[in-house]
Amino acid sequence: MRTPQEELSEHVAHTIQTVASLRSRAQEGVSRHQRAVELFTAALGRPRTLYAILLVVVAWTGLNLALPAPIDPPPFFWLQGSFGLAAMLTATLILITQNRQTQEAEQRSQLDLQINLVAEQKITKVIELLEELRRDLPTVRDRVDAKADAMTQAVDATAVLAALEETIDGPRPPSVAASSAETPTGRR
Repeated sequence: MRTPQEELSEHVAHTIQTVASLRSRAQEGVSRHQRAVELFTAALGRPRTLYAILLVVVAWTGLNLALPAPIDPPPFFWLQGSFGLAAMLTATLILITQNRQTQEAEQRSQLDLQINLVAEQKITKVIELLEELRRDLPTVRDRVDAKADAMTQAVDATAVLAALEETIDGPRPPSVAASSAETPTGRR
């Protein structure tokens, strides 16, 4: 019986290997402390943690109400303090984990953007070649195709970004538009 990876075409298998390689490279840069924080955060994010917290609260309050000389009488300041500390530590752990995940997502986003820009250039070149072939073949009637002609022009990413910003934010004042046009990337 063939494995799922053997059933895939070579191109798809290569893509899977590339993604796995990128993922393992990202994991190599993670410190031992970061891994420990992420494992602990993952464990905290499970339903059994909720049940454990509820069990501790019920047991603590029940025990303190049942004892003749309670360790932490109502309103249970020790319980509140320990849960406040635990909440602060949990929030910090979550922020640490989210910061790394955000950095990783930003790197993937940059890679996606670069690949999309290269793919757009390749597609533009293929359209140019097809149009040239269409014009040169004697058996194909030569005609003007405005859409195909427009697609042979490379997309200016800076102009697209400016148009998107204008659509979302409305027209920018000329001084702002001129300063962003002067930057090499077109970013503000």
